[in-house]
Amino acid sequence: MTVPSAQRGPHASTPAPSEKTSGKASVSNESPIDTDSSEVEEFKEGGYGWVVVASVLLVNAHTWGLNSSFAIFLAYYLRTGIIQGATPMTFAFVGGLSISMALLTSPLATVCIAKLGTRWTLRIGVVLQAASFVGASFSLQIWQLLLSQGVCFGIGLGFCFTSTVGIVSQWFTKRRSFANALSTSGSGFGGLIYALATNAMIQNLGLEWAFRIIAILSFVVNGAVSLIIRDRNKAVGAIHVAFHFPLLKKPEFWLYMSWGFFSMIGYVITVFSLTDYAQSVGFAPSRGSIVAAVFNLSQGVGRPLIGLSSDKYGRLNIAGLGTLAAGLSCFFIWIFAGKTYAGLIVYALFGVFSGVIWPCVAPVGAEVVGLQLLPSALSIYWLGMVLPATFAEVIALVLKNPGVNGYIHVQIFTGVMYLAAFASIWLLRSWKLRQIDTLSLDDEKEEESGLRGQHIAPAQIPAAALSYFRAMITVKRI
Repeated sequence: MTVPSAQRGPHASTPAPSEKTSGKASVSNESPIDTDSSEVEEFKEGGYGWVVVASVLLVNAHTWGLNSSFAIFLAYYLRTGIIQGATPMTFAFVGGLSISMALLTSPLATVCIAKLGTRWTLRIGVVLQAASFVGASFSLQIWQLLLSQGVCFGIGLGFCFTSTVGIVSQWFTKRRSFANALSTSGSGFGGLIYALATNAMIQNLGLEWAFRIIAILSFVVNGAVSLIIRDRNKAVGAIHVAFHFPLLKKPEFWLYMSWGFFSMIGYVITVFSLTDYAQSVGFAPSRGSIVAAVFNLSQGVGRPLIGLSSDKYGRLNIAGLGTLAAGLSCFFIWIFAGKTYAGLIVYALFGVFSGVIWPCVAPVGAEVVGLQLLPSALSIYWLGMVLPATFAEVIALVLKNPGVNGYIHVQIFTGVMYLAAFASIWLLRSWKLRQIDTLSLDDEKEEESGLRGQHIAPAQIPAAALSYFRAMITVKRI
């Protein structure tokens, strides 16, 4: 749902897509060496934006999709002892580092976009990511794997991801959620392909050549995308500032961060643990890779559906309900039915809700801070996700016990994290409803009510709490 300009709030105003914005000091200026900011005089919904969607889809398939294949590598490492000096805990750090370094790199990549442009920032990531897989193919000790598949891959992933995550929103208004979800579905389809292909390559070609083939594929595809992708940073007045600290003064932004924090913990545990869980309850490695493939397939197919639903029924509504479904599926499907292969496949199909954060994070962020501040907001947002991304799988392995029921504490913990994320975004939804109701008042009533730009007096707290509670149970598209 696109909130009318009168309902966006003072910090969420965005120039109309057809308007031309004058260059300002705070607006990123593309370097002359970069020609990816080809501005169109008249904005048209979609248009070249569909090429951008396809481009970002391919990047996601060959970055986040590749990262999902670490579940296959992790299961192989844990059962072969091929890496010297490694423990299950250090392997968990390899997977966590790949995500946390990507998020930690976000502010630096944001600055690079402002200085070098989108295409060159993407190309830096392409080179680093390919180099990381080549380095991993020669790794024999755990510190080598931590530097290659963990740190180097994570930095490359961060440059690729940060340079592309906000572009799709610039090309769409009415179909923004669907376009974003379609582009993020690439990580699901990429994960599906690489979950099956990685297991097959390891079995038939060996670990070393599996890494090298992946390096070649990611370099060719992502490098080709860097030649055709375009942004509209100048047209929308995008502000590429690594840290826009005034955002930290807004309670609604902290609710947005809280939703991501708890969701990230649940997502990382689920995506990295399913293959090992399948083998821990007695299934063959090939079946474990199929479970991971189904999990990624559900995200590839489901994310565009989430986007369509978000545009129709409200972005905050779908993000909240999807997060709730992820938590409930942990308790009622993974725990009770996950010991059977059919039950585990059913839970894997619910993976679309486990990763609901990815298709919803940019559209929800635009609702909270506006399109202009979205790059800066996401820069802080991803930085806040570093801790959960780093330690989520480590926590899972600590909670894991030997035996068939060894994952029960992991399952409960994952479900609780998703429920905490749901509580955060539902409170954010209440704030948005209350903001819309407040902005519908005329200026005189706003001043009298003290609801806008003022602190709530102690005597007003019960009434304010009641209004938030009413907003939480209000059925409305938002």
